Amino acid sequence: MAPFWWSKEESHRGTPVVVKMENPNWSMVELEGPTDEDFLMAESPGRARDKGRGKNAKQFTWVLLLKAHRAAGCLTSLGSAMLGLASAIRRRVASGRTDTDPDQDADSEPRGGNPAVKSRFYLCIKLFLFMSLVLLGFEVAAYFKGWHLGAPHLQLRYLWDMEFDGVKGAFDWVYSKWVLIRVDYLAPPLQFLANACIVLFMVQSLDRLILCLGCFWIRFKKIKPVPKRRPLDLESAEYGYFPMVLVQIPMCNEKEVYQQSIGAVCNLDWPKSRLLVQVLDDSDDPTTQFMIKEEVHKWQKEGANILYRHRVIRDGYKAGNLKSAMNCSYVKDYEFVAIFDADFQPAPDFLKKTVPHFQDNEELGLVQARWSFVNRDENLLTRLQNINLTFHFEVEQQVNSVFINFFGFNGTAGVWRIKALEDSGGWLERTTVEDMDIAVRAHLHGWKFIFLNDVECQCEVPESYEAYRKQQHRWHSGPMQLFRLCLPAIIKSKISIWKKFNLIFLFFLLRKLILPFYSFTLFCIILPMTMFIPEAELPVWVVCYIPATMSFLNILPAPKAFPFIVPYLLFENTMSVTKFNAMISGLFQLGSAYEWVVTKKSGRSSEGDLVSLVEKEPKHHRGVSVPDLAEMKEEIRQQEQKAKKKKKHNRIYTKELALAFLLLTASARSLLSSQGIHFYFLLFQGISFLLVGLDLIGEQVE
Repeated sequence: MAPFWWSKEESHRGTPVVVKMENPNWSMVELEGPTDEDFLMAESPGRARDKGRGKNAKQFTWVLLLKAHRAAGCLTSLGSAMLGLASAIRRRVASGRTDTDPDQDADSEPRGGNPAVKSRFYLCIKLFLFMSLVLLGFEVAAYFKGWHLGAPHLQLRYLWDMEFDGVKGAFDWVYSKWVLIRVDYLAPPLQFLANACIVLFMVQSLDRLILCLGCFWIRFKKIKPVPKRRPLDLESAEYGYFPMVLVQIPMCNEKEVYQQSIGAVCNLDWPKSRLLVQVLDDSDDPTTQFMIKEEVHKWQKEGANILYRHRVIRDGYKAGNLKSAMNCSYVKDYEFVAIFDADFQPAPDFLKKTVPHFQDNEELGLVQARWSFVNRDENLLTRLQNINLTFHFEVEQQVNSVFINFFGFNGTAGVWRIKALEDSGGWLERTTVEDMDIAVRAHLHGWKFIFLNDVECQCEVPESYEAYRKQQHRWHSGPMQLFRLCLPAIIKSKISIWKKFNLIFLFFLLRKLILPFYSFTLFCIILPMTMFIPEAELPVWVVCYIPATMSFLNILPAPKAFPFIVPYLLFENTMSVTKFNAMISGLFQLGSAYEWVVTKKSGRSSEGDLVSLVEKEPKHHRGVSVPDLAEMKEEIRQQEQKAKKKKKHNRIYTKELALAFLLLTASARSLLSSQGIHFYFLLFQGISFLLVGLDLIGEQVE
């Protein structure tokens, strides 16, 4: 509501206080401050004092009323939000669609998977949940029988001497034996496992702290990769370094984003005679193939040097697609290759900012740019992903690039020297993380990498929890597959001992294996169990202070996301169940380790991209013949009819729901023993698992 200006009258000589109400159903109120007359000595001081007191009391009453109205408005909005949440939960439960139902999406491309193997992890969680419910009932009964449930209050001598005293004392005798079993047999191994996880937690936290200090040092010293430039070419007024560059856009059934990526790549500021674009289409949908092919033809008519490639036999997925494209005979004429996924939109000066770093630097094999996200503010899930990925690029990638010239290739928004790819063995289809695979092999052959934190390439992050969950499963199972395959080669390689240590312990074990292991085991299994076995304890600083500090460090590169620090901490622990499951499947080569699912895209663009598409729309229609246009419309109409039959749904995730009830049960047990910090952590973590299990955190499909 616009501010209301009161007309100035001589009767209002005081200082007005204008209060703006957001609810239009309430009227404006003006509260006057003291006037000059209030400070003059009146003939009757008592009467003036009473008048001032009455005015101040009236103003104070109005302020209280206004604050009460604001509080009532907050409660009303909170109530409506809770009603909406309850309605969404009711719809979700009524639909009955869970993550165990088969996925009928065309974008899903599983390499393999055994439903029996997938269900083992869920059965283990259900077993823990069942045990916790039984123990909670047992502990509640003991509490009302007068037992002290905290470990410091146990009288072990009394427990040893307790004898069976008829039916009335049967419960006390059984509970006493249960306590002795806890003390002698259950608490020691649980405490040992807890201490081991705490040590891993501290080591990983130390690694995170060192990375943050390294990032601070880079900022403090203003360390930045600077390319070597050749003298200015007076004829062209350009720096004379324009090598032959091949640009590849691998895609598969991504009709939402193909126009943006192709348009952005064709607008790259680089001599056309020294640039070739390959659109590597692995789509199995005829309509999508036709649309992408027409888009390529449109740009060919506009003068772009662009080719369309489609594989009939799609072996190896993305790695196989890239490998097939590199086998073309004309690739030998090119020195560098830039790779962009289908949802990436490089700026026109991308090549001018990246390729010059290769000049006079024959040891450089890769230049990686950072990602920026056009939909980072779409919902809570995208905001939390933005925090994670911002830390990954600004801290992990930048620090590793500056100090050891090695980091994991992100699979896109990077420029490779083709000689480095060939020297490292080219693209291999042996894992689901072909980008990390080629980066490790190139590092073992002595190639160096550079990360450019100031060069950004726009893309999307998954907006639905289902898509994000599948993406994270692939990102955490693939490194464990690669570790098994690369370990002998790392040990036998001729790189220094320090680089071998960095690869084996820091790059693979600490950041890819230990992190998901302790995160899930410590906070989702051990912590709830210590509530039912209080003789094994987790210190408060492990549950609260260290995780809060690590979350604070993670969120530093994205300062605008500070209001989400608590949801970020809870969500990271919630995602540990998916990451742990993926890590185990990749390490032991279980069926789900080879699942490859193309991440769903929404096709969101920045404002500049939308303007460029609008400007070029007429050219596109002029370049297509009438019969082809009619055929394309008919194909699109048939595709839309198929899409109506196959609706998107929000799912219920059984593992997350089971862990939610496990944590909430443990929080109820901690309430009986008056463990404050542990109770609140378990309560909010259980609620976090509950919201994620009901798929209420990401995109909501009506």
